[in-house]
Amino acid sequence: MKNNFLFLAPEVRAALEDRRPVVALESTIIAHGMPYPQNVETARRVESIVRATGAVPATCAILGGRLCVGLAADGLERLGRGGASILKVSRRDLPYVVSHGLDGATTVASTMILAQMAGIRVFATGGIGGVHRGATNTMDISADLPELARTSVAVVSAGAKSILDLGLTLEYLETQGVPVLGYQTDEFPAFYTRRSGFRVDYKMESALEIAQLLATKWAMGLAGGVLIANPVPEMHQLDFDDMENAIAQALAAAERDGIRGKATTPYLLAKIENLTGGTSLVTNIELVCNNARLAGDVAVELAGIY
Repeated sequence: MKNNFLFLAPEVRAALEDRRPVVALESTIIAHGMPYPQNVETARRVESIVRATGAVPATCAILGGRLCVGLAADGLERLGRGGASILKVSRRDLPYVVSHGLDGATTVASTMILAQMAGIRVFATGGIGGVHRGATNTMDISADLPELARTSVAVVSAGAKSILDLGLTLEYLETQGVPVLGYQTDEFPAFYTRRSGFRVDYKMESALEIAQLLATKWAMGLAGGVLIANPVPEMHQLDFDDMENAIAQALAAAERDGIRGKATTPYLLAKIENLTGGTSLVTNIELVCNNARLAGDVAVELAGIY
């Protein structure tokens, strides 16, 4: 059935029609994850990295109420300059933003939705959302997790953001039947660091091995996503103990300032950037680029077998 709300950039449409590899990219990282102009510069760099693998980048966003899969340069600039004034859009927000003709930056969950609508199977992000610390009292669980359970898109990330309760996040994914793959690692990465103390479900040594698992899962009729955990490059990781200290300070500040819901992650990331003297931003940029590279490789291998 034709989706009248979905707009595919010409390059993305042509690639999909020719069954060439495409990688979806989110836009929350542009509007809410980094300051301007680093956000736009990073978005362009990430798209270039995807192209270098032989895949086509498809940055997703809502512009003027249109579900856009693939953005031109002016679209990236519009999101980057808009920053916090751009709505952060997850699954529940899509009908409102589209029906009101608004601009919105897509989260992991909503990017997965747009990717599946378009027929894109691989998506690169920084880190997924998850179960927040203290969720036993607040029930603050990211919409990214149930989306991974229901939407058949593979997500390449540097694990989950270390501001989260990683143990409960992994327990939730296990309950929902979402495979967690570690790319050349047995340990689940914690966004800024390669360490977490938690194990992945399966260690994968190559992009081809990952693609073969994805093809097998979906050919068996098993709907739902797969989380591909790709550790931040060692030279760019931050010290585990230093990060835990910065996170504790950021969480205390969020509690003091009454930060709740979807405002929590942008608030905490900005606070951590300040506490680390900007080094966390550099790490964030490098891990996103590293994920884009692996996602492109996986998409190329998947296009050859599925």
